[in-house]
Amino acid sequence: MQPTVAFVWHMHQPYYVDRAAMTTPLPWVRLHGIKAYYDMAVLAEAFPEARQTFNLTPSLVAQILELAEGRVTDRYREVTLTPPADLFPLDRVFVLQHFFMAHWDSMIKPAARYWSLLLKRGVTVDPAQWAAVTRRFSTQDFLDLQVWFNLAWFGHAARARHPEIEELRAKGERFTEEDKRVVLDLQSAVLRDIIPKYRALQEAGVVELTTSPFYHPILPLLIDSDAALRAQPDARLPQRLTVPEDAREQLARGVALHERVFGRRPAGLWPSEGSVSPDLIPLVHEQGIRWIATDEGILAKSLSGGEAATSPYVPYRVTVRDAEVAVVFRDRTLSDLIGFTYARNAPEAAARDFFDRVEAIGARERPRPALVAVILDGENPWEAYPDGGKEFLTQVYRRLAARQGAQASTVGDAIRSAPLVQPLAHLHSGSWINQNFKIWIGHSEDNQAWTSLRRTRQFLASRAAQPERSPEAVAEAWDALYAAEGSDWFWWYGDEFSSTLAPEFDRIFRGHLARVYSLFGEPAPPFLKQPIKLERGELPIREPVGFITPTIDGVATSFYEWWSASHYVVRSDAAQMYCPVSYLDGIWYGFDREHFYLRLDLAPALVGDAGPYDGCCRILAPRPVKLVFPFARDAARCTLLRGDGSVSDGGEAPWAAAPTTARVAIRKIVELAVPFADLGVKEGERVEFVVEVSEGGIELDHYPAKRPCTFVVPGPDFEAMMWSV
Repeated sequence: MQPTVAFVWHMHQPYYVDRAAMTTPLPWVRLHGIKAYYDMAVLAEAFPEARQTFNLTPSLVAQILELAEGRVTDRYREVTLTPPADLFPLDRVFVLQHFFMAHWDSMIKPAARYWSLLLKRGVTVDPAQWAAVTRRFSTQDFLDLQVWFNLAWFGHAARARHPEIEELRAKGERFTEEDKRVVLDLQSAVLRDIIPKYRALQEAGVVELTTSPFYHPILPLLIDSDAALRAQPDARLPQRLTVPEDAREQLARGVALHERVFGRRPAGLWPSEGSVSPDLIPLVHEQGIRWIATDEGILAKSLSGGEAATSPYVPYRVTVRDAEVAVVFRDRTLSDLIGFTYARNAPEAAARDFFDRVEAIGARERPRPALVAVILDGENPWEAYPDGGKEFLTQVYRRLAARQGAQASTVGDAIRSAPLVQPLAHLHSGSWINQNFKIWIGHSEDNQAWTSLRRTRQFLASRAAQPERSPEAVAEAWDALYAAEGSDWFWWYGDEFSSTLAPEFDRIFRGHLARVYSLFGEPAPPFLKQPIKLERGELPIREPVGFITPTIDGVATSFYEWWSASHYVVRSDAAQMYCPVSYLDGIWYGFDREHFYLRLDLAPALVGDAGPYDGCCRILAPRPVKLVFPFARDAARCTLLRGDGSVSDGGEAPWAAAPTTARVAIRKIVELAVPFADLGVKEGERVEFVVEVSEGGIELDHYPAKRPCTFVVPGPDFEAMMWSV
């Protein structure tokens, strides 16, 4: 029997709206709306046989409706509407700071004018220079930037359905105020179409629509914040919070909104961040939810070893206090390949790799039919795909629709048709990330946020009990508190993730809590006026400061061997999406007069067994060169390939092997030495490179993620210059 692929696309945004002003400081609902939310519905419509599941969080649905109905606007749209000549100086800085917030390679570079404006601004800008940078830009420059920021976010579906978008992209520059108005009107038209389209797909039986708790809180932590100790007994937690009534209300509100908007109660639920605990099951069961989903790592932690079946490719049944709910577990590898890896590869190769893996799962599970749940973020991954994921998903859906190697199903149908739903005696308490709750609680910043939430809730409970209080104000205050319980604010506290917008998320969180006080006519207390998120600047990658001559033996021979080299720490690239796999811990690079030296510190999982992975040092500038080496300790070898800078139909430059005396050694670390002459670089030229890790021709990741490593080929006076510095 063919394996069944059950896609669950999780569509989510936190609730950004300031209810007092009915404005939002961030544009992500609007911009993802005209891209991923619309694209994914149109693709599902094109392949009705490739049935799938969409999890639409209530906080997202509410905001799409508010935007579509014109009840809410966002600061970015208001700044766009302002004619450039009327922009205040701070608004001009705002435009230059924030109107390049799009994936540079896939969304900005393809538009020559947009890319030229980014280069004119500068890839990086000293904060003290913003005023000077604004003076470089003419009124027309600002107008073109206003239009391009909004134009570039349209996805492939909107571009296909609204020819005006392609006409404006072809025009490219010297836009007018009327052009800007057309772009914003088209955005509104697409937003108005999103919810009706998903409902129509549901009514046609093409998709199953599911929900999450209303404001996307971590329910196990609301039920009992000490649940975090079950996975991390040594965690340092804030004062205990136990508000299962809030968890119940978040679920009830989510289900109610879903039924009101989509016409039926949801049968399935994605618990926020895949966060589960035994205490959650009765609350979910109360709402008529028949199935939930989480990560395969939760299953591994839940099993005691005595169960008859331990496969993540069958549905399970969890029973707690007579409440029964089915659970499916996501295939982490396939989900993460789509989310983080396939965008770097040709769509044909990526789709082929996907089906090869699905068919291998099916073969391993025989004679039992395999339910392969592929569950991931349905919005962010597509920014990195050159075409927004259209071709990759088209190839996957076409094969599923034709039942070539696998068939597609909604999760609900797959559970109903399963020959066996396996009982699971125990459900581990944790999330999809490392099977614990560390991202959201335990760091000093997280704990401070939980303390602020607890204190505000205590204030609200005391005021709500007073009979003279307005029922409307009390209801609004509870709603503001529930909004503050959302997981996204806690995501940005702590050291795990970095973003220039993290302070904004902090402000929104504290703003929701401050609104509780204002609704009762009281000022926000001092603890809500001070930022929780500590500012941390991004550290640049230091270039080499002296010559090195390491021994190429695959071992860090001495502390001083790479002392003068540049060192890049991989974890410094933490961003908005959590990628659970890292193949490298660090990169060191340096040189002497004749050679370029590279050292790769392998992630712990690869130190003992590098497996089938290949490494590649890809020189991006001044001329394309690749140094390719398999992570094979018994037969370390290095191949040098030269590119001519052109692009083939497949999107990859043609490469030709060239002779080299490069040496590579792989033991505890990877060490490589290659003559500058082999690379074809000359004294004084700036070299840019990244390191890639691949498996079977599929690029898994590259480092650094945000910008290449750089150095200048040294001259004979390099060390003297460094000494004087």
